[in-house]
Amino acid sequence: MASAGLQIFALSLFLFAFLGVIATTGLPNWKVNTFAESNVISTTTHMKGLWMECTWYSTGLFSCRFNFSILAQPVYIQVSQAMMVLSCLTSMLGIGISLPGMKCIRWGGDRRTKRCAAITGGVCFITAGIMCLVSLFWFTTELVSHYFKQSVSEDNRYEIGGAIYLGCISAGFSFIAGAIFCTSCNRESQRENVQFSNRQHYSMHQSLGHKADYSLQDYV
Repeated sequence: MASAGLQIFALSLFLFAFLGVIATTGLPNWKVNTFAESNVISTTTHMKGLWMECTWYSTGLFSCRFNFSILAQPVYIQVSQAMMVLSCLTSMLGIGISLPGMKCIRWGGDRRTKRCAAITGGVCFITAGIMCLVSLFWFTTELVSHYFKQSVSEDNRYEIGGAIYLGCISAGFSFIAGAIFCTSCNRESQRENVQFSNRQHYSMHQSLGHKADYSLQDYV
């Protein structure tokens, strides 16, 4: 029951991570630049994501422009787009595989098949988190290196946006959920091996006891 509860907790945690990865992929605030002129009313916030660029004005206006040309983007953005999409697909695959492997679900095969499905789902969770983290790390590295270039003007210097932090939290949840799925199944396998060895040891003692009885009967 303890491992079943851990699996339910891990799956719930990963569902939050999955929603966070989807939101991170679509949000436009991967990098943010706030430009304020002498008049506070004319403050403008520029946001750029993987798929769109948005501008927010202090007067309340908000406009976005989608980047339909993927090949026109820099290499790190293309890689980040591909990695985030693969992370979402791997997350869906992991959910589909791990569900039959959960103890609280009756269908899914015998114990060995369910254990393999749960471990495979946990590996998919961890892989999805790694893909998301690699994308965030590469994007952040390019952002920081561009920020500290002396040739870049103040208006073109972007800072880390909220989508990066959301993606890091989601990747962390994915790691935790995958680790719980893998370790819970390994503990169960070790426990079954111990029980099996104890049964063999007990049966061996019984057989030796019967042989000893027979040998005593022969000499009586």
